[in-house]
Amino acid sequence: MDQPVHPMKDPNLKAPGAPRERLAPWLKKRLPKQDTVQQVRSLVDGLELHTVCSSARCPNQNECWSKKAATFMIMGDICTRTCRFCTVPKGKPAALDVAEPDNVAEAAEKLGLQHVVVTSVDRDDLPDQGAGHFAETIHAIRKRLPEAVIEVLTPDFRGEHDLVDVVSDARPDIFNHNLETVPRLYTRVRPGAGYERSLAVLRRVKERHPQQFTKSGLMLGLGEGEQELDEVLRDLRASGVDILTLGQYLRPSLAQLPVERFIPPEEFAGWETRGREIGFLAVASGPFVRSSYNADEVYKALGTRSGAGGA
Repeated sequence: MDQPVHPMKDPNLKAPGAPRERLAPWLKKRLPKQDTVQQVRSLVDGLELHTVCSSARCPNQNECWSKKAATFMIMGDICTRTCRFCTVPKGKPAALDVAEPDNVAEAAEKLGLQHVVVTSVDRDDLPDQGAGHFAETIHAIRKRLPEAVIEVLTPDFRGEHDLVDVVSDARPDIFNHNLETVPRLYTRVRPGAGYERSLAVLRRVKERHPQQFTKSGLMLGLGEGEQELDEVLRDLRASGVDILTLGQYLRPSLAQLPVERFIPPEEFAGWETRGREIGFLAVASGPFVRSSYNADEVYKALGTRSGAGGA
């Protein structure tokens, strides 16, 4: 069994600021043609929107944008949390843009999206932590694109169930909240968050709306052990989570935590098999998998499997 080690005292874990790791050979991607990428960039910039693709320096950005797929990041690009894996700027955010929900919907319509993914920075500075803005964005998208699948990737709302309810009651098709890593590494990776709190968010959504799909994901390569990762997967499934994503953590800059290990593709394949054994309705597991990477294909893979349905 893995022996718990305090993450800040573990001599095997590297400190931020360590030299950049050399990428494993399976982590090389070809750049797609840039014409469509520039079209998406121009549309997003023209409507004064943000995407997690750019703010978090996602390695899949060019690939996704070449397919006219983008993940909208609402409520600005300044986060009130200090997660040590993320390159989204931290600090004091600006006031909410009241036009943003409609602008997101307009961008989704112009891109011809059939699966719209919306995430956000943490907004602990707001009385409702942005829950109402999420709901307004969902309603705006639904008005313009009534047939589209709407997926939200939310903060934990500090575990306040009434705020979680505001978002889930707006009836997104998929409610995603990521655990990101195993409990032992939370104080190192996700200061300000809590493992049990995040699980409670996912349970709350499923209890209130049993037919709403719930989704969560983790980054691998931060120093987690196999048994503790397996325990997390079982915790997620016991909390009613339908969809699981597992991807390789890649250090976005020297200011973030270094990679402890590059997980080979065959291990990701093994975790995909394990996830299906545990009972997840859909599993995406691979080095380049992210929460919203090929989210439409992951959703389609659900098919008519039991235990879930539309919102």
